[in-house]
Amino acid sequence: MLRAEKRFWKRGFRYIAGVDEVGRGPLAGPVVAAAVILPRGVDLKGVKDSKCLTPEVRERLFLRIIQKAVAIAFGRADHPLIDQVNIRQASFVAMKRALYHLTIPPDYVLVDGFPIPNLLYPHTAIIRGDQFSLSIAAASILAKVFRDRLMEEYDLKFPQYAFARNKGYPTPQHLQALQKHGPCEIHRRSFRPVQMKI
Repeated sequence: MLRAEKRFWKRGFRYIAGVDEVGRGPLAGPVVAAAVILPRGVDLKGVKDSKCLTPEVRERLFLRIIQKAVAIAFGRADHPLIDQVNIRQASFVAMKRALYHLTIPPDYVLVDGFPIPNLLYPHTAIIRGDQFSLSIAAASILAKVFRDRLMEEYDLKFPQYAFARNKGYPTPQHLQALQKHGPCEIHRRSFRPVQMKI
């Protein structure tokens, strides 16, 4: 899992940040990114793509990552920006915000997926990066837990949509709630299933 980091450590880069985002597919809520700088020789057994882990395991690893990391930061892009610029561009904004909020500026960045346009730091994009980079995998866990907690808070305000369970994704229950109640203030108006209920 440290293959990518070792490659750039050998080239002299000291602070290598992994960045990943979650929340591109939901119909409601923000897209959230996390950036993580890990120390050399870090031991984070069990850290892998957040989608392959149970919520309980993610919560446990969330705390371990925070304890072990040199620096972490979060960034988000809320539904108005998503509707304004589209989900892909909003994801780039969230990742930039996470990276720019790191207390230690990274020397190099490893990005899950595709290159980030106009990023101020040198970076490499890695397809399925959470399988090859421990930093990216750690970032995916932090972002997932952070966003899930946000959606659980939104569930208290909008209980009819069951956001605590579906996290804003288009489950049958969520779509039924949209049919019955229409969209709430955190729904993404530019997403087709939501447009159909306006």
